[in-house]
Amino acid sequence: MQEITKGANVSLTALSEDAGAVVVSLSWTSASGAGDADVSVLLLDANDKIRSENDFYFYNNPAAADGSVQLLGKTPTDSGDEDRISVDLTAVPEEVARIVVAASRYGGARFGDLDDLRMTVADRSGEPLVGYSIDDAGVETAFIFGELYRRGEEWKFRAVGQGYESGLAGLATDFGIPVLEEAEETEQDEEAGAGEEAAAAPEAAQPPGEAGPIPAPDLVPAAAAVVPAQTRGRGPRTTRKKVTLPKVPKNSLADNDSWSQARLFPVPSLKSDKEREVRATSVLLSVMAQVPEFGRRLTAGFGAPAGRMQTFTEVSLPNGDTPRRPDGVIRVERAGKLWTALVETKTNGNPLKAEQIQQYVDIATRRGYEAVITLSNDVALEGRAMVDVKVDGRRKHKVSLWHLSWAEVAHQAQMLIRHEGVGNAAHAWLLQELLEYLQHEQSGCHGFQNMGSAWVPVRNGIEEETLSRGDARAVEVVESWEKLIRQVCLRLGGELGQKALPVQRARRGSDPQARRVAAAERLCAEGKLSAELRIDGTSSVIAVSADLRTSKVRTSVDVPAPEGAYPLATVKRLVRLLAEAPADLHVESLVEAGNGPRGTLERLRPEPGDLLPVDGSAVTGFRLSLLKGMGSTRGNTESGFIRSVDDAVDRFFRGVVAHLGPVEGRGGRRS
Repeated sequence: MQEITKGANVSLTALSEDAGAVVVSLSWTSASGAGDADVSVLLLDANDKIRSENDFYFYNNPAAADGSVQLLGKTPTDSGDEDRISVDLTAVPEEVARIVVAASRYGGARFGDLDDLRMTVADRSGEPLVGYSIDDAGVETAFIFGELYRRGEEWKFRAVGQGYESGLAGLATDFGIPVLEEAEETEQDEEAGAGEEAAAAPEAAQPPGEAGPIPAPDLVPAAAAVVPAQTRGRGPRTTRKKVTLPKVPKNSLADNDSWSQARLFPVPSLKSDKEREVRATSVLLSVMAQVPEFGRRLTAGFGAPAGRMQTFTEVSLPNGDTPRRPDGVIRVERAGKLWTALVETKTNGNPLKAEQIQQYVDIATRRGYEAVITLSNDVALEGRAMVDVKVDGRRKHKVSLWHLSWAEVAHQAQMLIRHEGVGNAAHAWLLQELLEYLQHEQSGCHGFQNMGSAWVPVRNGIEEETLSRGDARAVEVVESWEKLIRQVCLRLGGELGQKALPVQRARRGSDPQARRVAAAERLCAEGKLSAELRIDGTSSVIAVSADLRTSKVRTSVDVPAPEGAYPLATVKRLVRLLAEAPADLHVESLVEAGNGPRGTLERLRPEPGDLLPVDGSAVTGFRLSLLKGMGSTRGNTESGFIRSVDDAVDRFFRGVVAHLGPVEGRGGRRS
């Protein structure tokens, strides 16, 4: 990969023969774990202006209709977060001269508070081509990281690194996006409201007598029509309204609960793992081909172009004397060129076989295919391959190997039908049927379900105090724990419509395996598995700890105390915000010298003042915690460990964190 400095440029064509589609990545780290930014992409004409509102892409407008740009969302890395954007340069309209990639912060946060700001560009196969690091960020609240631009018949990349103290509003104004105050936008909404419906999410309920956060100025990218502000929880108004399904189902017409609704993809007849694999592959690939938004969502990150997709199952491919039959094939056609991926599927927790995947990689290499995609209940980890395969370096053609978890497939389907929308009602119904299939107990597509063979020996060793430091089985348990947390984030994010990510407090370039070994040492010494996660759009970091000695799962969050407020008024306000929280919630006041008074919410409701230190020490914040009994088995049974962790995080977020919006609101971006 070529490193360039601010202001430098390089030809993508010169770096790779496969740069017709690229994946742009923006990444950063944060010492607190709560640092975050929102990515934006702008398509500019020769006059450095957007042509219409459709040239501005952000979290409420994540994909271009022609497939040229798609925001793939945030993914966790071993050193923080990475926001990925798929750009199909062959699909970019001729009138577009530049593609600007930017990011912005909110609520007064600055880019100088983040570390390791970086932009990379990879080709269609995932091979990094060029990288650029920003090391001079300070008070800026918006940044143009870089841009892709045309020079004749080729595309080039320029490292820009231009910051704006005026935030996204200042950046947007430079490129012809009007910025309207909330009141002005309301007036325009009333004038343009006839015949248009805003897909607005319901505002969070405010406690009696409490005022919500004051709305900040909103961004309205409008060249031909007024588009709603770039405010989380509100869908963009476009000329073609997208279809989402209601979360609450219609009343059933069944006589009783024993009646099962007819489904497009039935599963009760499945009796073997082979039947499950064949059915799951066929169901998924058929829906991908019929619902363009969904097919594009799953393949864009793998370098597939935007184009006409066809899918096939049980294809026979020559391989010496014995033909091989991958579970499926995905083909995408654009401008007369084909992108092809072989698909190998496993269900019901069955592992992928390295020898089998190696054969498919060899076949793909010989036939000039672009990718091999593996699909199973397992979850991929940074710095650790799902299967070890060898690539013949003498061959010019490169084949990329990618992995999908069934949990990720379900997450993407839920995001589309519940939050972002698809093109028409039939597509929404197909995705709903797919989701019903994946979530059925007999489908075998439930995602990560088993803590592995090392789980029981390690847990018994901790309980009996016989587990020695350096035991390799502890590292296996740490890896399974990391997979579990990532799956919890996928499920929670799909329910909320926001990205949920594990937090990594590591510097860029740190060794992932070394970090896991260190976590295994702590597990042996303390008997605890710990993790942190963050919901996109909130500033809180949720800590999750599983104590194998006490068989308790603890979920907690730290809430800072407002500056300049009266201590008693602060604790009373906190208790009012937690009016709907569980009575067994533990509340602890934090002081500079350490920990302050604590108690359950049930005891503190009549006497909030008990949270104040008797010596008058200043309260810097509060720690809210819930404890839950831990399941005893390694699998996802009713009493299983995986189920207990998932339930604990879900209960804590819905019962506690969801009510803290007014405390942690980002200057009006979200209630």
